[in-house]
Amino acid sequence: MAHETHANTLPADLGAPAFVDGWQQRALAIGSVSSVIAAGLAVAEGTIDHLLRAWLLGLMLTFGFAVGGLALLMVQYCSGGKWGLLLRRPLEAMSRTLPLVFAYWLVVAFSLKKLYLWANPAMVDDGVKRGLISADQLETIEHAIRFKQPMLNPTAFVVVSVICFVIWGFYTWRLNSLGLQRDADSPDSTPAWIKRLENISGPGIVVYAITMSAAAIYWVMSLDPTWYSSVYGLLFLVGQGYQVLALSIIVAVSLSKGEPFRTILRSTEQHDLGKFAFAFVMLNIYLAFSQFLIIWSGNLPEEIPWYLDRFMGGWGAIITLDFVFHWLVPFTLLLSRDLKRNKKRLVRVCQWMIFARAFDLFWLIEPNFKDAARNLHFSWGILEYAAVPVAMTAFWTAFYCMQLKARPLVQTNDPHVAEILEPEHVHA
Repeated sequence: MAHETHANTLPADLGAPAFVDGWQQRALAIGSVSSVIAAGLAVAEGTIDHLLRAWLLGLMLTFGFAVGGLALLMVQYCSGGKWGLLLRRPLEAMSRTLPLVFAYWLVVAFSLKKLYLWANPAMVDDGVKRGLISADQLETIEHAIRFKQPMLNPTAFVVVSVICFVIWGFYTWRLNSLGLQRDADSPDSTPAWIKRLENISGPGIVVYAITMSAAAIYWVMSLDPTWYSSVYGLLFLVGQGYQVLALSIIVAVSLSKGEPFRTILRSTEQHDLGKFAFAFVMLNIYLAFSQFLIIWSGNLPEEIPWYLDRFMGGWGAIITLDFVFHWLVPFTLLLSRDLKRNKKRLVRVCQWMIFARAFDLFWLIEPNFKDAARNLHFSWGILEYAAVPVAMTAFWTAFYCMQLKARPLVQTNDPHVAEILEPEHVHA
């Protein structure tokens, strides 16, 4: 006997469900409360130094969502696949949050002398007076600042950063506008659209890798002007994929509580996204460990202090937790096939991955400052690393929800629409 099955159909309304408004309101409430807490912690500490450091962490986290979302969108246009039908509009919405990230960056641009040794010689002098910088370290720092001065100066920082934002803004505008034009065109034009978007996204991925590396070098690596790594930009590139894919899965699964994602999110595609996240977990630890192994085995005096600053004085506990949070936990859990097919558990793992990414950024940023290098200590200011990024990410989330509601959640002019609407198990 033949068992007849019928394909699902897309609902008439492809807009975001009404509960997205609730997400936005909760995000605004969390952002407001966290902002008040952050201000209170700054008053308790008596300085805004840690607030600015935590602001840099929040910038890198939200920057990773916005520009990383743009990058993953371009990867999808080049690779194809049904997962693109699920994530394309959420990724487009991530990319359109770039204006808010630029506003966050402006705070850093106006605070260069509070964050970067190369921008303020008084920071070096203060470090010497407080005994945080030894004579040998002073000589190394001054030599590095002089040697890298053509690159590490306020003008270059601003010019390079603005150029990067303009390039990211161009690709955001271009891909988002073409996405709407594609939906308005006839289905017969789909092959031409696929080729056109591939031709834009292919070079765009290369441009993204270059500009994102420049941003990571200027915004984070230059906090320690004496150190450099040729794989640093690639580490941030993979880290962005790690956090963006985690957020994308959370959004897709959460949206499946209503239409249209209830219809199009099947267990097969959810499982595929879980495997994709697992691949980024593996690549992330591979690159991080490769950098550590090469530098540690080389044991060069201009390279090894960067790791010593992050291993000694209590920081060994942080790197141990970072390894557990960032790699061991998601790696172990995502090995499970059943977990990747369980919506609630998969969301919990992805939420953990975003927390682990923020924890890793703390380990990357805080020890660059001489009062914290090889000296993990508690202060009211250190709690800013929880309050400020939470506030910034919450406001980013509210803006993201607004962008998510701005367009239909499914791109109807896509060759995978009919396939993804088929039942998962068809019996003849």
